[in-house]
Amino acid sequence: MSVNTQILTTPLDIQVCLDHVVSPGSGGIDLFIGTVRDNTAGRRVSLLEFEAYIPMALAEMQKIGEYAAEKWPIHAIALHHRVGALRAGDVAVIIAVSAAHRSAAFDACRFAIDTLKKTVPIWKKEVFEDGEVWVAAHP
Repeated sequence: MSVNTQILTTPLDIQVCLDHVVSPGSGGIDLFIGTVRDNTAGRRVSLLEFEAYIPMALAEMQKIGEYAAEKWPIHAIALHHRVGALRAGDVAVIIAVSAAHRSAAFDACRFAIDTLKKTVPIWKKEVFEDGEVWVAAHP
């Protein structure tokens, strides 16, 4: 089982994530792509700024991948996140998971994105036309 984690300042590449998880024994691949919305609660978003404590974020992302492999029979997982200023439509996060069967891929992928948003030290600031606010991503 292979875990690939990256935090990048450059645009994320969906194909890189897919290439990491594709294998002859994988009958199911689940792919989550999180993009920047152009509005929040009726307010127009100019951009999102993501910041991370990169060494800890990568370690936490690795733990998520390893735990997913313990809980579900997955073949590979890629967890990539972008930092810096992103505009509407930009890809902020990609999770790709492969497994012999779709149910394990779906379950592991949902777990990975939900856990990433709760535990990984990546912070998001929403910038509006009339101000900005840091979003509490870790309830």
